[in-house]
Amino acid sequence: MFILTTYSVDWVMNMAVKLTKTLTITATLLLVCLFAYLAVNGYLVDQNKMEWLLMQCGIFAPLAFVAFQIIQVVIPIIPGGMSNTVGVILFGPLEGFIYNYLGQMIGSIIAFLLVKKYGKAFILKFVDRKTFDKYITWLDKEKWFDILFAIAIFIPGLPDDAICMIAALTNMSLLKFTAINALCKPMMLVVYSFGVTQVLQWMSGIVG
Repeated sequence: MFILTTYSVDWVMNMAVKLTKTLTITATLLLVCLFAYLAVNGYLVDQNKMEWLLMQCGIFAPLAFVAFQIIQVVIPIIPGGMSNTVGVILFGPLEGFIYNYLGQMIGSIIAFLLVKKYGKAFILKFVDRKTFDKYITWLDKEKWFDILFAIAIFIPGLPDDAICMIAALTNMSLLKFTAINALCKPMMLVVYSFGVTQVLQWMSGIVG
């Protein structure tokens, strides 16, 4: 029974790896197409048109986006910065921040628990070896790891999804992990929200 269970888990993880590569390409292309559609039809520079579009989707739009964020944290389909940008474009800086925050927090907790259960093997299924080897050395810092981890979550641009998984290889508790993410992740998301908002305002000025 144990062998069957282990085999089943390995089979699911291997299938997930194969699907990840396909989903990465597909999701990136879809986001590019979505951005192009919104740009060509003026949604990026007209907030009223964007609000109208989202109203047509109803509650499905934010729920689908939060679910997407959760999945892409556990199984990195596209870079986190790209999905954060999409959230701000679609929902605006405030709601985009909220949905990005909810999705990433839930996804990070799920990923942390999965690594706690399945260990290093789970990380290597979804994180490239080069990134893993670079940040796994942080474990040698021992008492400094918590500080480095908090900085990684706080600063935009670092592979925080991978680092969250690596954190699960330490003796860090779920409570501490959640607290660090809850306190540090907002700053990173604020930077994305502010940056995207400024770009959209600049585009609006050019079009106007």
